Amino acid sequence: MNYRKDFSEKTINPDPFIQFKIWYSERLITGISVPEAVTLATASTNGHVSARTVLLKEFNEKGFIFYTNYLSRKGSQLLSNPRAALLFYWPESGRQVRIEGLTEKLSDKDSESYFRTRPRESQLSAWASEQSSVIPDRQHLENRYNYYTNKFSERQVEKPHSWGGVRLVPEWFEFWLEGEYRLHDRLTYTKRNELWVIERLAP
Repeated sequence: MNYRKDFSEKTINPDPFIQFKIWYSERLITGISVPEAVTLATASTNGHVSARTVLLKEFNEKGFIFYTNYLSRKGSQLLSNPRAALLFYWPESGRQVRIEGLTEKLSDKDSESYFRTRPRESQLSAWASEQSSVIPDRQHLENRYNYYTNKFSERQVEKPHSWGGVRLVPEWFEFWLEGEYRLHDRLTYTKRNELWVIERLAP
């Protein structure tokens, strides 16, 4: 696939969500393993930054959704400082998308609805793993998994109260296209007075 198409302020879609959908749709048909992987960066109130890979589960004009344990490190940081950033880096196509904004929890109803679509084993893992907590060894984790397997052996697995969705509501996008001699194209969208303003940045 030729990704080196005309890419400019005149040809980019005026709506960043549509522009993302165009690029992401092309990403999904490449056959690349785990195309929904994205780096999520969060920070504590005292400035400690951390980043990890999460899976994008849904996006629309309201924002970008992933799921986590709210008691995990990222969950705790987002609770105290809701600002976060997403980084999609797709080296095969020479593309990158950065998104910054505020996060919010999904409703318990929406989180429950998604939880029901997960494989039963993944539902049990959400109970077994007290994400980001220190554990003595691997056996401890497997023991917890076996415990919840038995607990829910004859009934539907309930969603843990500490588990659910997070939506990042964008305030800023950057679409990056690799260029020769490091002369990359960088086009940004910034939300100003409810309108998206497109600007070009030097590479």
